[in-house]
This record gives sequence, C-alpha cells and structure tokens, in this order.
Amino acid sequence: MRVDAADGRIYLPKSLREEFGDRFELVEREGRLLLIPVADDPLAALREEFRNVEATAEELAAAAEEEALEEAGR
Repeated sequence: MRVDAADGRIYLPKSLREEFGDRFELVEREGRLLLIPVADDPLAALREEFRNVEATAEELAAAAEEEALEEAGR
C-alpha cells in the first residue's frame, strides 16, 4: 500500500482490491485510520451479516448504546 500525501490518494495492491473491492470508507478510531470496505449493496450486506442474530432490534440498540457509553468513558 502506498499513500501519496501530495494528492491525497491511497494506492492498494491489486490482491487487496480483488479481495475487498475498490470502495472503502476511511474511519479514525483510537488514533488510527481504518479502511472499511463498502459493499456494492450495503443493505444486502447487512442482511447477510445479521441473518443468524437472534436478538431483537431493541436489544441490539441497547447493546450498541452501552458499548458507545463505555468507549466514551475511556
């Protein structure tokens, strides 16, 4: 991987693009930059990710809120 600070581009090796695609979201977390692959169909990707989850939407929201509060308290 190569970053060209002059023009703000990130160059990924072909092997990574073939494995993860060529669309990413750049996220800053805990002092690090993360490249998160963006699915061609994000809704289908979410359905696939959560197809075996037995928790209700309310339970998932409560768990996410608790995790966010814990992380904010760091």
